[in-house]
Amino acid sequence: MNYTYRIYPTVEQQELMLGWLETCRRIYNRCLRDLKYWIASRKCSLYSCSLEREYIMSPELPFPSYLEQKRQLTQWKKTNPWYKAVHSQATQDVVKRLHNTWEAFKDRGYGFPRFKKYGRYQSWLF
Repeated sequence: MNYTYRIYPTVEQQELMLGWLETCRRIYNRCLRDLKYWIASRKCSLYSCSLEREYIMSPELPFPSYLEQKRQLTQWKKTNPWYKAVHSQATQDVVKRLHNTWEAFKDRGYGFPRFKKYGRYQSWLF
C-alpha cells in the first residue's frame, strides 16, 4: 500500500528539496553516462576501432548493473559532499529508476534512456 502526501514547505525547505532533486538528477546522469560508456566501448571490433573517436574501456570492467552502481554510490558519497546531503534510499531509488528504464528499453527495442536536463527530475522516494 502506497501513500502520497502533499506538503507545504517553507522557502528554506523548498531550496533544500530542490537541491536534493538536482543531486538526484546528477546521480541519474552519472549512472547513465557509465552505462553509455560501457556500451560504446564494446560497439566495434578491436581491429577496426578509431582510437580518436571511440571510447575504449578495459574488457575486464563488468557491465554497470543495478547492484554494481548501488555499490558505487557509497564510493561517490565519500568524494562528493553533494551526494552526502541526500538520503541513501532516495539515491538508491535513482539507480533503480534508471535500470527500470533500461529494462523497458531492452524489451521495446527503442527509446534509449536520455540524460535529464536541469529541472527535469521532479520527484524522489523515501
